[in-house]
Amino acid sequence: MLSALIFVLKTDLEVLEISKQEHQINEEIRDREVLVIDDQGTKLGVLSAKEAQKIAYDKNLDLVKIAPQATPPVCRIMDYGKFCFEQAKREKEARKNQKVVEIKEIRMFSAIDTHDFNTKVNQAIKFLQSGDKLKVSVRFRKRAIAHPHLGEELLARFREACGDIAVVDKPAKMEGRSIVMFMSPKASK
Repeated sequence: MLSALIFVLKTDLEVLEISKQEHQINEEIRDREVLVIDDQGTKLGVLSAKEAQKIAYDKNLDLVKIAPQATPPVCRIMDYGKFCFEQAKREKEARKNQKVVEIKEIRMFSAIDTHDFNTKVNQAIKFLQSGDKLKVSVRFRKRAIAHPHLGEELLARFREACGDIAVVDKPAKMEGRSIVMFMSPKASK
């Protein structure tokens, strides 16, 4: 039998809770009547909380409230320690299978040379092939802000150069002293 323990650390004026419990178990269930499901998954019907706890103790298991919002609340007879372990294991597996997509940024200036432009395109292709999203920005220095069409043309060239492996998420848009465009890799078929 596993009883849930909450450790409390007392300092001068504050109480800090160390562990947070999600389910009510055993004696913490204060409802008069609960719908009980046994460890095999069969419904035992609506019983008083004390009767349900007695059945759980006889089987050397815990009574866990799994649906407190239901009428009457649903309780299940199970090994709570094993349940928590399996739930943590499932969450860990789900986190392992997640892929975090990063947004990489390529910065250029409106007056960029062809070799520098090609270097930026090659770097962007590497980012896109590794599955990252891309933010391409063209910054205007000093009086170059008077010619935003140069930045738009530069982004159009960039879009064509990466067109085989990338899709434009958000088209070019002026933001302050720069024009920004977002790209992501094409979905593989």
